[in-house]
Formats: sequence, structure tokens, C-alpha cells
Amino acid sequence: MALGKDYASQDCSIARALEVIGERWTLLVIRDALYGVRRYNDFLVHLGIPRAVLAARLQALTAEGILEKRRYQESPPREEYVITERGIALFPTLRSLGLWGREHFDEAQRRRFEHVDCGTELGPYGECPACGKVVPVADVLMVPGPGLDPEPADPVSRALLAPRRLLEPIGTTV
Repeated sequence: MALGKDYASQDCSIARALEVIGERWTLLVIRDALYGVRRYNDFLVHLGIPRAVLAARLQALTAEGILEKRRYQESPPREEYVITERGIALFPTLRSLGLWGREHFDEAQRRRFEHVDCGTELGPYGECPACGKVVPVADVLMVPGPGLDPEPADPVSRALLAPRRLLEPIGTTV
């Protein structure tokens, strides 16, 4: 029996979520948006994603309200993709998935996520063990870990080498 192309027959919220974010590149685009990547070329060089795939993913994420397209330059017209509250709500999922991947595939810690207010590393769901509260994504500091390449080739990865708050737009000239 052939594998279906969607989960229409599944009466399940996980299946519906997979319809939106379950494609191979989609979570990486969302991850980068949380890191502050906003411009098409920055996504392109950081992810190494084919142009047609990136265009389709950005269009789909915009249509689903996970990203919002905003004009940042009039002449020539240029737009960026800003993560919305709906997209920000995926942070605990991405955080947990990253920790799971590191634990089960024996990967070195590439990034730490800390509470800006107290410097404590976040728990698996974005909670601060010291403060006992879930930390708003805008109050999360991303710090390079020991497994991160200290001399990356692309300008987005270089911009992400410095400690920075999530959601802060990165400034590259790609």
C-alpha cells in the first residue's frame, strides 16, 4: 500500500501539526527565525537549502501564520520574515527536540540557552530551574557551546557566535 501524502484520515492534533511543520526543512527555518534570521539570503546561506524549497517553506509558514512577511526596504522592494507568536510558541518543542538529539546521538553541545535575568541554563521546556518559571523567548540568551565550530564559513553562523538574545535580528550583509 502506498504511503499517503497527508494525514487527512488521522483525527489527531499531532498529525495536523505535522501537516504544517513536519517537512524536513521547516523546523530548521523556524529555528533560524528564532535565532534572529529574517532575510531570504541569510536563510539560504545558513541552511544550505535549495532556493525553490526555501521559497516554498517561507510561503507555507507565512500562510500558516508562523512567519510574517514585512517590507524593510522600498527601493528596490525587499522583505524579511519575522517569526510570529504562533511560531515563537514552537520554541519548547524545538528545545526539547534539540536536547533529545544531543542525548541520543552523542552530540557535543553547540549552544546553551540561558535565562537573561539570572544566567541559569534553561530546562528542557524553556523553564528556568533557578527562578521556577517558564522564560519568555525574548528573555532567552543563546550562548555558543563547546561543540560549535569557532570559525564557520558563512556570515550567519559567524553572527551567531556571539551570545545573543533569541528573536534579535541578526545583521549580515549576505
